[in-house]
Amino acid sequence: MITIEEFKKKQSTRSRLIGIDLGSKRIGIAICDEKQKIATPFKTLNRSKLSDLVLELKQIIEENDVGGIIVGNPINMDGSIGRSSQSAKDISENIYKNINLPVCLWDERLSTTGAFNLSKQLDVNVNKLEKKIDQNAAAFILQGAIEFLNN
Repeated sequence: MITIEEFKKKQSTRSRLIGIDLGSKRIGIAICDEKQKIATPFKTLNRSKLSDLVLELKQIIEENDVGGIIVGNPINMDGSIGRSSQSAKDISENIYKNINLPVCLWDERLSTTGAFNLSKQLDVNVNKLEKKIDQNAAAFILQGAIEFLNN
């Protein structure tokens, strides 16, 4: 696993990226365009074994010509590392060992709140919002990362 700065150096600006929001029950997946301008919610997976996640990611990567993976890092609001952040780091390292692509963590503080507020502003039905919140959070994470990568 690498830092976002190392990721930026290794990254071609002509490949799609995946953003991942690791929830306790569901995993949100987002994907961006080849120019790395816009992150789009892609799908929500039910959390199961890591091997299932790796297989699902490999399929998405192959079908969409993905060049890197950004994983949301749920750092505590005070900047400290908690249990969720350690879990995200561990899962990211396992993804990195099993998928031959750059993988980095991106500070995701407020991503779920941001995704929820954005969806509310867009007047999305609350039931639909609940079903899509994980992939929307992943898109929020990925959008933040690609904006950093583009600057």
